[in-house]
Parts: sequence; structure tokens; C-alpha cells
Amino acid sequence: MQSNPEVIELDEADLESKLDQIEAVLGAEMAQPFRDLLSWYACLLGLLREKKLSIHRLQKMLFGASTERTSNVLSSTESSDQGKDSSADNSACHGKTPGTAENEGHGSDSSRDERAGRRRPGHGRIPASDYTGCAQVVVTHGSLHPGDSCPRCSGGTLYRQSRWSSVVRLKGQAPVTGKVYQLERLRCGDCGDVFTAELPEEAGPQKCDPSVPSVVATLRYGEGMPWSRIQRLQKFAGVPLPASDQWEQVRDAAEQGPRDAYQHLFGLAAQGDLMHNDDTTMRVLELTEKLKHQEPLLEEDPKRRGVFTTGIVSVAEGRPDIVLFFTGPHHAGENLLSLLESRLQELPPPMQMCDALSRNMPDGLRVILANCLAHGRRNFVDVVEYFPSEVKYVLECLKRVYKTDAEAKEQRLSPEARLKLHQERSGPVMDELHRWLKAQLDEKRVEPNSSLGDAISFMLKHWEELTLFLRVPGAPLDNNVCERALKMAIRHRKNSLFYKTQRGARVGDLYMSLIHTCYSSGASPVDYLTELQRNHERVRAAPGDWMPWNYREQLIATKSEPDRGRGPPCAVASTDARRPCD
Repeated sequence: MQSNPEVIELDEADLESKLDQIEAVLGAEMAQPFRDLLSWYACLLGLLREKKLSIHRLQKMLFGASTERTSNVLSSTESSDQGKDSSADNSACHGKTPGTAENEGHGSDSSRDERAGRRRPGHGRIPASDYTGCAQVVVTHGSLHPGDSCPRCSGGTLYRQSRWSSVVRLKGQAPVTGKVYQLERLRCGDCGDVFTAELPEEAGPQKCDPSVPSVVATLRYGEGMPWSRIQRLQKFAGVPLPASDQWEQVRDAAEQGPRDAYQHLFGLAAQGDLMHNDDTTMRVLELTEKLKHQEPLLEEDPKRRGVFTTGIVSVAEGRPDIVLFFTGPHHAGENLLSLLESRLQELPPPMQMCDALSRNMPDGLRVILANCLAHGRRNFVDVVEYFPSEVKYVLECLKRVYKTDAEAKEQRLSPEARLKLHQERSGPVMDELHRWLKAQLDEKRVEPNSSLGDAISFMLKHWEELTLFLRVPGAPLDNNVCERALKMAIRHRKNSLFYKTQRGARVGDLYMSLIHTCYSSGASPVDYLTELQRNHERVRAAPGDWMPWNYREQLIATKSEPDRGRGPPCAVASTDARRPCD
């Protein structure tokens, strides 16, 4: 690398004209990547000129941010401060503020020792009983039978134990498999008539079973696999499934049960007590073409140029969380307003958890507003390298609050009991933090226009919304549940890049909503989508009985649960698993 590289000035308008010439010769597809590169260059240059981007934030923008756990955030600054007296060593858990007392952070060591003896979740053997999708094969003893004499002592009689031994053997296959039926054909030597063997009843009337679009939709909209990758996987597994066929199967299957279930899920979500909402950028080629031709995306807002996928998580007592997705030019707040139009008039306004962007609060939206504490915390995490002692104090305060909330979840406290616990433990911590934040600006300890001043000002400006959990039962601390749900849309965008049409986006939203609600309910999306298709007439008649958390009850009540190749109730035996047997 040159020590003094030459500075080259580029004119954006000149580059645009050159790209127009390239497009005229080579086509829009060849020029589009360079247009994207030019757009990114202009955006980055503008941010740097406005001094809104530091090198640290640029690294996070380009390469992603690491975890923001307090221990990880503070580890780098603490390692450089070893052997020095620092006011950052004072913990908010003991009511200390920077510069007021000496370090008494011994409490964290004992909690670390307690955790040291525990095994992290996710480690250990998987019992054979968890392999419910595997065919169950009963293997009896080859030479011995119940009632025979013991071959060793010759005095006792053998009897069958209730606990069988289970051994698991796994085999790989394509996501979509099938059978090829070779039908015998007989031809008369005199009249020439041909007689073809009848297709077995198990083959079914259609080429694709309802489980095929269910598997493809789950791979595509649940796990983010593009059509082309599924096509390649199926091709080399010997079961061709072209991308065009996948789309047609998924599109047509949506009308056979899933759409009716989604519409009922939409109405049910509107009655929730708490609404988490957030959005992420998305690309729909049909809308991109409208922008190229200077056509407005929204009649009510002709200047709107962004396309988003909104995630809304509806929480209510007595049912699992409902997750809905909406893709289009509307913001998260506008989509929430549209959802709440289906809310019963006699119900009180729900709580809304979101970040502090103004677009999350459109005119006419009646909610009890709560803002995400994690967003306020993140502003301090971004400046930890420059203000380590101040940031450590804030993070330690918030760590105490999150620890209290974790205890409430472990004890499964009611919303009222959780509120009381927060008021007793988190209330004094947050009051002290508020006084400290206010003093930093009032006493001019921090420059208001600095990055730390901006973080403090944000917290103070939205303090009432950030601390709703201290006043309203059930109010959450942050919007993490919605951000986790949006990862499904982000994964889809990173793998597939875009939707082609608005119709394709609506189909994707439908399946994402049903699949993610299945995940939150602990249900299998493949099984659920398959049963919606097989029972589509019953779903249309009573969609409330076919939600992800209760559809199994309908199958059991009508004795219509299909045999999934599980075999007899007595299973193959194994080392540790128990299985009831006659």
C-alpha cells in the first residue's frame, strides 16, 4: 500500500452519465451492480462529510456487530485499565456512581461460580423418543420368546420388559422424495387393446402430495433457501423439482387452507394486549420499476421511496405469540395502525413496544407507548472506547434491571408480581441512573453535542417510554422479540435478494407469518401447513379451530391424524429411552 496515495476526485453526475452509456450498450443488468456501488459510495461519503460515522461504526456497518453483552463490551476497556484506579470500577448494583466510592464488585464472582457448575443448555445426548419423524421398527429376539426358560440358569422364565432398548440409525435424503410406479401394460395380439395395471390407492390422485409445498415453503420462507438452491439440491438427489414448479406449488397451496388460517390469525392478533413492531428494508422488483419510471409508491405520500418488511408480534394472555409480516412501502407504524382497525372497540388501547422513530407513531394510532431499552443501551455501547467509566456505570445499572427481569421469567411471575418486583429492585436503580444522567448535562460534565451527550439526551428525552415497565404490568424492557422475528425476513433478503412482484411478497408474508407463529407455538410448520391443505374445507368453516396451537386437537377428536410411518406402539429398543409396550 502506498504511504501517500493519490487523491482522486470523482464527479457523481459524470459517473452516472457513463453508467447510462454502459447500460445502453450492455444492458441494465450489467450496469446495475455498478449503480449500487455508486449509490453506496455517495451514501458513505455523505455520512463522513456530516461527521455522523466513526471508524468503529463503519466497521460494524460493513462487517456486523459482535454481541453486546456487558462482559464483552467492557472487557477491552478493563484490560487496558488494569492496575489503575478508575471510577468505572464502581457497580450500580451497590448504589455507587463513578467517582463516589471504591470498587465492591465481588457479587459477580459468586454468581459466576454458581454458573460454573452448570452445564450449558444444548449439550448432552438426544433421547430416541425425540426422533418422532423416524419410522419405528419393532425387532423381536431371534431365538427367544416370552415364556421360554432362561438359557443361562435354566430355572427362570423369560418375560417381556416394559422398557425396550432403542437404537437410532439415520439416513440422508432429499427434502422432497417420492416413488415411481411402473405400471404393467398388456396388449392383445388380435385387437390391439392395451390393458394397464391400476395405480395403487396409496399413490393418490395428484403428482405432488400436500406435504410437498409445505416442505418447500418452510425451506424458502422459514429457513431462507432460494428456489434455485432447492432446485439444485433436488436435482442432484435424483428428485428434480424445478424452481418454477416450486413457486406454483406454494402459490396454489396458499389458497387451500393457509390463507383462511392467516386471515383468522390476523384478526386474532389485533386483539392482543401488547404489540411489538419493527421493520427492515426489503426489495420488490415490481416496486423498483415504478421508482425508475418516477411513479409514486403511495398515492398519499408521493415522495415515499423506501420498501420495507414489517414484523408485528402480538402478545396476549392465554395463547402463544402471533407473528405477522407485511412487505411494501408502508412503515411499521402504518402497518400496525392497519392491523388495529380490526380491534374490537370495547377493548382498551394495547401497549406498543418499538424504537423511538417518529414513523412508528402515525396519526390516529391509539396505544400505550413503550420504547426499547436495548436501543438506548446501544448508544452507550457505541462510545465505550472513548468514555469507558461513564459507559460502564450505565451498563452496570441496566444489567441489574435485566437480571431482575430474568429472575421474574425464571419464577414465571404474573404481570402484577413482575411489576412489583421491578418496582422494588429496578426502581431505585433507574431513579439513581436518571439523576446521574441529568447531572452529566446540568453540571456540564459532558459536552451535549458529543456522542456521549447524544446517548444521554436520548435516554432523558424518552425516559417515560423507556421505563414503562416500572408502571404498567406486562410492559417489556425491549423489542428484542420482534427483532428476532425479523431475522427471518433479513435471512430471506440476504439469500434471495428480492421479491419479484408484490403478489410474491404477499405470499411470502403469509407463509412467514404462519411458519414463525408455528415456531413460537412449538408446532411443526411442515405438519401444520400440510394439515391445513388436507382439511381446507373444515379450515374455511371454522378457522379458529385450526390455529398452530390447537389444530392437533381437531385431528385427534375426529380420529383423522394420519399415520406418519411411526410403526407399532412398541418400538425398537435402545440404550436409555423408555417406551411403553404391551
